[in-house]
Amino acid sequence: MRAIDFAPLYRSTVGFDRLFQKLDQMAQPSAGETYPPYNIERTGESAYRITMAVAGFGEGDLQIESRETVLTVKGEKADEKAVGETETLYRGIAGRAFERRFQLADHVEVKGASLKNGLLHIDLVRVIPEAMKPRKIEIASAGNENAKSIEATAA
Repeated sequence: MRAIDFAPLYRSTVGFDRLFQKLDQMAQPSAGETYPPYNIERTGESAYRITMAVAGFGEGDLQIESRETVLTVKGEKADEKAVGETETLYRGIAGRAFERRFQLADHVEVKGASLKNGLLHIDLVRVIPEAMKPRKIEIASAGNENAKSIEATAA
């Protein structure tokens, strides 16, 4: 059950569709996705790391895909047939297939991924385009004609 209706905002705003879609997604209850467990860490000013516990999965069993602002991690193990006759008495290490999606902010890119000791590490970096970076604007004094200006009109 959703307590907030965004319909009036859709009618009176232009260009905020994505924001309202994200709010709609956050308002919906999660489907109880708890597997595999993961951590999200900040490793620098504009660097992040997602660490997922994928015990029993090898590099060939995992697939990582980044499309627009969605990072998708899929894991699927091939059926293992033991050479000898073995009987599993208790299975505590889950080997079921999974698909985990992460919403990435604008300008966040996947830098790389590594698998070590049953942990999948995905490194992310936020790259801000030059056009969006702040720039310093010099102030010209009234008596200084040699000062730099942003726009000038021909006299």
